[in-house]
Amino acid sequence: MKARIAAGVAGILLALGSAGAASASAALPYYNTAHRCVHHTTAYCGWTYHKKPINKTETAKCRDNTHSYSRHSSGTCSHHRGVAIWWK
Repeated sequence: MKARIAAGVAGILLALGSAGAASASAALPYYNTAHRCVHHTTAYCGWTYHKKPINKTETAKCRDNTHSYSRHSSGTCSHHRGVAIWWK
């Protein structure tokens, strides 16, 4: 019985570990010099519309006109009404 429970727990931990690895691969590049964006489900890519970020490390521009330097796309501008423009 203990072996069955241990195997179940190990399976759950393995599944959680692989989910964490998948989110780590979603990390945004440090510099936005590629002039293209990864696929995002919200907002649009600023490079597509010939807009420029204020510097090479800006990740996104929020809907309240603040600037984000987030390394991950998840949660970017969450307290600023969402993302208006992506740079990465």
